[in-house]
Amino acid sequence: MHFNLVIGGQAGQGLNTLNFIFSKVFFKSGFYVHTSKDYESRIRGGHNFMRIRVSDEKKLLAPKVEEDILLALNEETLELHQDLVKDDGVIVFDGELDIEGKEVISIEASKIAKDLSNGRVSNTVFVGVVLKFLGFDLKIAQEVLNQYFRRAEEIKELNLEALRKGYELVEKRRDLPEVEAKGDQILINGNQAIGMGAVVGGVQFYSAYPMTPATGVMNYISKRQNDLNVVVEQAEDEISAIMMALGASYSGIRAMTGSSGGGFSLMVEALGFSGMAEIPLVIANVQRPGPATGLPTRTEQADLLFAINASQGDFPLMVMSVKDAEDAFYQSFRAQNIAEKYQIPVIILSDQFIADSQINVDEFDLDSLENGNWYMSDEKASGITEYERYKVTEDGVSPLAYPGQFEDEIVMVDSDEHNEKGNIIEDAETRVMMVDKRDRKLDRLILEDLQEPEYVGDDNVEYLLIGWGSTYGPMVEAREMLEEDGQKVGVLSFNDLWPLPIEELEDRVDEVETICIENNSTAQFSRLVTGETGIIFEHEILKYDGRPFTAREIYEAIKEEVMG
Repeated sequence: MHFNLVIGGQAGQGLNTLNFIFSKVFFKSGFYVHTSKDYESRIRGGHNFMRIRVSDEKKLLAPKVEEDILLALNEETLELHQDLVKDDGVIVFDGELDIEGKEVISIEASKIAKDLSNGRVSNTVFVGVVLKFLGFDLKIAQEVLNQYFRRAEEIKELNLEALRKGYELVEKRRDLPEVEAKGDQILINGNQAIGMGAVVGGVQFYSAYPMTPATGVMNYISKRQNDLNVVVEQAEDEISAIMMALGASYSGIRAMTGSSGGGFSLMVEALGFSGMAEIPLVIANVQRPGPATGLPTRTEQADLLFAINASQGDFPLMVMSVKDAEDAFYQSFRAQNIAEKYQIPVIILSDQFIADSQINVDEFDLDSLENGNWYMSDEKASGITEYERYKVTEDGVSPLAYPGQFEDEIVMVDSDEHNEKGNIIEDAETRVMMVDKRDRKLDRLILEDLQEPEYVGDDNVEYLLIGWGSTYGPMVEAREMLEEDGQKVGVLSFNDLWPLPIEELEDRVDEVETICIENNSTAQFSRLVTGETGIIFEHEILKYDGRPFTAREIYEAIKEEVMG
């Protein structure tokens, strides 16, 4: 069984609640789920819609345009989506409706809600209708509603009654396959996963200023800060947020901040401070289209080259990306350890598509994760009479201590160039020595911690799809579609972007036709690869309308533009 449910309406009509309830019911019933959001930057009005893909066969990795069920909460949704409903699909609508060539289930949901003395429960009537149509039992839906409205008994009972009434209005039209509840999985979105990975990775202080679509990371951690022993600070702006995080990190506490591209732009001077002072820091940049305000609630991958080159001067930093919510957890955890191990800033690139998309995720393997501790032990610190914060070492990593760890020594940090002790200098010899010291960190990072890209496919292929971050899922599903056509296709998807891992890439590009796939207009990753390796990709498929790729878009572009 495989279907695509799309819920459309305007902001303020309860789409997020419907998305939550449906996705939880499908997930708890044992199905694979992939949800994605398309919403405008407004509190009321506009056209918003949620896609919920459901399958009993395999993990879902990307959104799908074709609609099996359209739940239209207003007429604008009908106008924009009716042509996307498949021939054997159905439209569910409040009131009388006749669309030529389309099956319509007309439901007087508003009237039923008013009869229940609360017009706001009309959406729950639709939940009952859709679940009955698909053949779902009400038990799990009732459990979900009981949990969702657990703090409002009267509202909960009204919604349960609306659910029952909607369920009784239609006949079952589909037969559900037998599936087992996936007790070893969770349903999670990308922002939640970044927050969870950060906390498991030892973060005890998170500071940020709210900016869509990154706010969900802060929201996730703040709701659990008392249980997790984490301090969350909503700063007055992004400059304050990163400086607070740097102060916390200097004091010996693992700290993190996050924003989207505009807020990250404000952080870049302090990012250089992190590089010069060698203060560990992780920054999550959840991308949206720019420049300036851009499209606040849409998605794009256009901050790559900016992130790599953020702040003035030369200093080591790392830029990594996340492929989906599962990957976001592990990369967020990994970033905390790398930042402290090498005393550098680490930038995590996510985007709105990943931030707001929910997927099934296997229970995180916490036993396989190990938090390192690269601070000097108190025992060792007690024997030091002269502490050199920026001591020149073979690998460039100096001994790391926190203030108060020494009886008579000061842990000095400086945003000016400095000597090993931390005192400001002006001489050329020390300047060169310190730049070289810092740069040597990347040599060790490349040897010990850099991840080669993930390859999907057979060893002998004719076409190689290459991308990074959130294009992973659409590329993998597009590959499956091309393989069904008899094409031999591989996928190479990058997490680590700077330093750029090149071994797997160089091994794979010979005697294949290369196709780079990116959500930006200037092929930034393609330019990065060419600049670092001299490899020139033969084709570039770019999308920059603020929406993520679907597998079919990639499939059709390759068939038309590459295979001809």
